[in-house]
Order: sequence, then C-alpha cells, then structure tokens
Amino acid sequence: MTELRSLEDLLRHEIRELCQVEDQLIEAMPEMARSAGDQLLKMALENHLEETKLQRQRLDHICQMMGIELNADKGASPIKGMLKLSTELMAVDATPEAIDAGLIAASQKIEHYEISAYGTAAHYAERLGHLEVAALLRQTLDEEKMADTKLNEIAKNSVNIKAM
Repeated sequence: MTELRSLEDLLRHEIRELCQVEDQLIEAMPEMARSAGDQLLKMALENHLEETKLQRQRLDHICQMMGIELNADKGASPIKGMLKLSTELMAVDATPEAIDAGLIAASQKIEHYEISAYGTAAHYAERLGHLEVAALLRQTLDEEKMADTKLNEIAKNSVNIKAM
C-alpha cells in the first residue's frame, strides 16, 4: 500500500480499491446469476452485472483523469470474504428458495459496502475540488442504491416469502 499523507492520497487509494472490487464482482456475478432460481433475482443480477461493467469503465475514466496507475496486485479486497460467503452458499445442499434468499443477503452486503465506499470517495473528490470525478462517483453511488432497493423489493415481495 502506498503511503497515505493527505486526503488526495486517500481518494486515490479508495479509487484503486473500488477498481479491484468491481473487477472481482464482474468475475463473480455470472455464477451468482446462474445460481439464482427466482427469475426476477436472476434478471436483477444479470442487469447489475452489465451496470457493474459500465461502472468499472467509469472508474477507468476517473483513473485517466487523475493520473492514477492501478496496481497489478489483485490481493486482499474488502469484499473477498463476502464473495466467498456467496460462493459457499451456492454450494450448500439447500432449497433453491433458501439459496436465493442467501444470494440476496450476500449481494446486499456487497451493495452496502459499495454505497459506503462510493459515497466516501465522492465526498473526498468534492472536497478536493475534483468536481467531475465527484459527479461520476455519485452516478455510480446512485446506481448502487437503486440495485440495493431492487434486491430488497425482490426479497420482501417474493424470495423471502417462498423461502419460509
């Protein structure tokens, strides 16, 4: 990890971390979508995968704008454990409905992390005068909030009821 001496350093660190998170999600989400039994959940995961790819492109644009070089190190990530949990969930001998409920829970944990991370990075960017970067980060923040709301609706109106 590079030294963090200023808010600017911290913003750059957060953006690198977000790149790593989005890369890991792009890798993991197709299997999560395949494992979903509920069609609304499957569609929501597939749609969010496409949105995540666009979010990753947005982060690449931010990196170019700010001259941020990405590390080749794909090591520790804040969501690695959450993704491991979803992988383990997909491998258990459970009803499809219970697996769907677990996938939503794991996905919402990830969404909540992303909401926090994008909100923090957007605030840092705004405070530092990187207004275009802040706007791009807030665009993704809004998308993550909408994804969380959609997952919540699917859980409450369908999946959790079926899993009872």
